[in-house]
Amino acid sequence: MVTVGIDPHKHVHVAVAVDADGRRLTRPLTVKNDANLIGVLLKWIRTIADGTPVTWAIEDGRGFARRLADGLLLAGHEVVWVPTRLMAAHRKLHAATGSKSDPVDAVAVAHAAIATPGLDRHRIDERVRELRVLVDSRAGLVRRRTMVINQPKAYTHLWLDHTPGDLTRPGMTSLTALLDTTEMSDHVRRVLIEMIREIDELNKRVRGHENTIRELATPLAPALLEITGISHVSAAVLLAEIGDITRFTSSAKLARYTGTAPIPVYSSDKERYRLHRGGNRRLNSVLYTTSIVQQRFHPGARALLARHEPTKGAPGARRILKRHLIDVIHRAMVHDRASWQHHITQHQVAT
Repeated sequence: MVTVGIDPHKHVHVAVAVDADGRRLTRPLTVKNDANLIGVLLKWIRTIADGTPVTWAIEDGRGFARRLADGLLLAGHEVVWVPTRLMAAHRKLHAATGSKSDPVDAVAVAHAAIATPGLDRHRIDERVRELRVLVDSRAGLVRRRTMVINQPKAYTHLWLDHTPGDLTRPGMTSLTALLDTTEMSDHVRRVLIEMIREIDELNKRVRGHENTIRELATPLAPALLEITGISHVSAAVLLAEIGDITRFTSSAKLARYTGTAPIPVYSSDKERYRLHRGGNRRLNSVLYTTSIVQQRFHPGARALLARHEPTKGAPGARRILKRHLIDVIHRAMVHDRASWQHHITQHQVAT
């Protein structure tokens, strides 16, 4: 068995092949992240593995390495993702004190993959990939819109002694009318009108993304969308970040991935747990928003919060609700996954 550890970067990837005992088999390979990437890697590994099964372990920087993982999987190879923290732990364990380089990181990635057989296997789901692009693009537009909105709000407060309401929705006509009827410098008026037009354009683009997300997410997550507090955008984020729910065999594993499972920190038979501040923060944000909505509109959630608030406090009770929501979301996503008809590319046997 040969394991190839890869340290991915924007312009180059560094690969190191090791045997089942973690010993290097050859010198590291540095390959450009271009159209020839997969061909170069496969030609290189054929001279090393000589027909032996190969597992490609990639440090979990999926923005840089997603094309690499897709190409290797489509070529019939097994691809696993190694979390950065796990790689760093194995680097400290095996490398010389303070040693850090791309080859050292690649070896640590391979060691982590050998020592942790249950790592996430790469899959290709075209529908989820589409959703991921839309979710990321919408998030970027929302960040841009927030920045632009803050400027005219500050300027209108300064020049018009007026604080506008929600500028993310239609209805900026009143603000435009106010600009037309208030005396001010023509230059300031022009700047404010240009900002309002930019906000209006960003609003239209965000709503367009949300309409497309609704069309794509509805057939993929009917049970998920029935949960109070889960909107189409929230469902799309869950699908984009989690992908195939079957990679989490239990809700407890999903809870750890989202950062909602408490971490044991006890010793000497004194049990203590603390809040997990790691995990996928985008999913954690979705769970927080859902818990807030359920607190307002779901009787069962209100009863759970009321039961735990006296002993855990409001933040502690909300964390318990978030952990409960993971169980509900996991069941809903498993139910939805069973109804999917489209193909998901997983590990194949190379021919």
